[in-house]
Amino acid sequence: MSEQIKVLIVDDHPLFRQGLKDLLDTDPIMNVIGEAADGEVAIEMVYDVRPDVILMDINLPTINGLQVTRKIKTQLPDVKVIMITGYDDAEQVFHAFRVGASAYCPKDVTPESLTSIIQAVVTGKYAVGEKIMSYDELLAWIEQKIGRFSGPLMGDSDELFVPLSPREMEILEHVTKGLSNKEIAYKLGISHQTVKNHMTAILRKLRVDDRTQAAVYALRHGWVRLEGTQP
Repeated sequence: MSEQIKVLIVDDHPLFRQGLKDLLDTDPIMNVIGEAADGEVAIEMVYDVRPDVILMDINLPTINGLQVTRKIKTQLPDVKVIMITGYDDAEQVFHAFRVGASAYCPKDVTPESLTSIIQAVVTGKYAVGEKIMSYDELLAWIEQKIGRFSGPLMGDSDELFVPLSPREMEILEHVTKGLSNKEIAYKLGISHQTVKNHMTAILRKLRVDDRTQAAVYALRHGWVRLEGTQP
């Protein structure tokens, strides 16, 4: 691969960002063209620097990495996103690929594997951990790991684990802070019934029984931060 790969790093930990940059700077193929510490800044930067690949954390200030990825992929589908996260479970992997990620790696991924994965996703491959796959192989992996969530990965008719909408994510964030439906409605300037409708959709999409389980799910997967806390 003769041309350099332009990489944007999105993570709110300065030391981790610097570590990734130092690693990639040792590879002549890689060109780190920017860094962002939160989701909103990342979205703005993508249009300015036009990276080939984004290394994206999930647990970010402002809006989480899944939301950022979906926004970016909607506008710039050719940009490849690699999720690098401490939240490692099969359901989270499924969410990441549903919003358009090309790879999902733990934060302790080896330097050699990370550079290989970056080069692989540029050519249209996918990766989970250190395993690089074609799209068909990825589907087979997901079926094996979480076969009970059957249905095509990108199928429009499949409502299982469809990513939450920005409004649903916003409501879920308020739920994690202990607000009632009525309080959420007042805060967002929408009707109580609208909040109830959104909550019904959230519970269905996450396959949980109540708002407490939904809040626990969001916190466990790093989608939402409690104020004053760090992951």
